[in-house]
Amino acid sequence: MSLGKVHGQIVDVALLPEKFPTHRHEAAFWESLGRAVATFGFLEEVLGKAIFSFTATRPYLEAEIQQAYVEWLPKLKRALSDPLWGLVDEYERSVQNYPHALVPNLDELLKSLRKASKIRNVLCHASWGVPNEKGASIPLFVTRQGDAFESEVDLAFIDQVQRNATELACAVVNSVTQMGWQFPGSNGPGDKIC
Repeated sequence: MSLGKVHGQIVDVALLPEKFPTHRHEAAFWESLGRAVATFGFLEEVLGKAIFSFTATRPYLEAEIQQAYVEWLPKLKRALSDPLWGLVDEYERSVQNYPHALVPNLDELLKSLRKASKIRNVLCHASWGVPNEKGASIPLFVTRQGDAFESEVDLAFIDQVQRNATELACAVVNSVTQMGWQFPGSNGPGDKIC
């Protein structure tokens, strides 16, 4: 089968608008989106430190110490590299496996963290279409299960998500400090973990 003469085309990058493909949203939109994404990075860091806190201070029987240590190092490595959803799961296990953990409303916190994780995935991985007259667009994002994100996202939406992620990070920090421990990496009050 012959294709005949092909008349292909290429994109002339020099003719693209400045900041393409992000040129149609206002700079404030992208600033807020960047701040929201950075806040989720902070939340992931906080969860990793909380996992460390609950696992480093958990009491073990003498016969359990060696096995616990063998399992601990890979857990800490994952706490440095896992995305938010996996960190939430490990945080849940770490708190639940700690005897007498003092985390009020843990189930509600976990539910909120998982909900935030879904929004984080949209903000971090979506393709952003042309905004409407109100500056909102529906990001192109589909989950592995085939569910498409269908809500309009504007500057106010992103700012609320960023604030919510900040509040969740503070709740995770509180889950550590209310145990009487100093949050790792801070100069706050409490007993140093190591």
